[in-house]
Amino acid sequence: MYKKILSLLMLVIIACCGCGKKQEEALTNDLDNIISRDKLVVGVKTDTYPFGYYDEKGHFSGYDAALARLIARGILGSDKKIKFVPVTASDRMMKLYSGDVDMIIATMSVTPKRQEILDFSNSYYTAGQAVLVKKGSPIKTLRDLNGKIAIIVFGSTSEKSLRTAVPNASIRGYRTYTDAYKALKAGKADAIVSDDTILLGLALKDDGVVLLPKRYSKEPYAVAFRKGPESKDLVRAVNNVIDIETRNGHLKQIRESYGIKNSAR
Repeated sequence: MYKKILSLLMLVIIACCGCGKKQEEALTNDLDNIISRDKLVVGVKTDTYPFGYYDEKGHFSGYDAALARLIARGILGSDKKIKFVPVTASDRMMKLYSGDVDMIIATMSVTPKRQEILDFSNSYYTAGQAVLVKKGSPIKTLRDLNGKIAIIVFGSTSEKSLRTAVPNASIRGYRTYTDAYKALKAGKADAIVSDDTILLGLALKDDGVVLLPKRYSKEPYAVAFRKGPESKDLVRAVNNVIDIETRNGHLKQIRESYGIKNSAR
């Protein structure tokens, strides 16, 4: 799946490089472009409560959306100067490189492979891979999935974890966490493997599923940017906001307001 995404991204990058000098000049400095536009455009998820979701009024909500508003305030002086674009785990990098968004704040884990094609901010949260099963399931650990069917979401880091730890598990992929959850509830698989924070959001809303207690990795979340010199000033500006809001305790307050704990630390 990663190779397919990488191939598509390379095609987008090549296409952008041939768009002419005018477009090339417009991409010289992403931070300057945002300031000139006077609006920040951020890709966030809508299916990963409590990190990214629609609230009861249909507004973008969650920890990632809250961080995006802080960044807008830090760069442009107002958390109102922001536009949210819905993304999924499978399309978020494509939307970044197509220019639909300035950055991605969407439970994006930092991995060596992703660092080859993306620039990242400092980490703003650390999650861990976990397993979600239906209540009463005999599955108690990740290794119990050998010979079973496990669900992952395309574009996440779960597939690599599964193939390494449970080579005899059958893997079934879905584009969104909503589809993955529906498949588990319908009995199409034995478990979902993903970040604990995302799975916790599902378990909090449904006592018919159980989040198993063990964590199998550390997954640092960070803001993702297009890789290249045009992003450097923007990365520094975002890191400055994350640093300030971490030191003043604001990010911790926001996490706690959504019931989020750094369980993988």
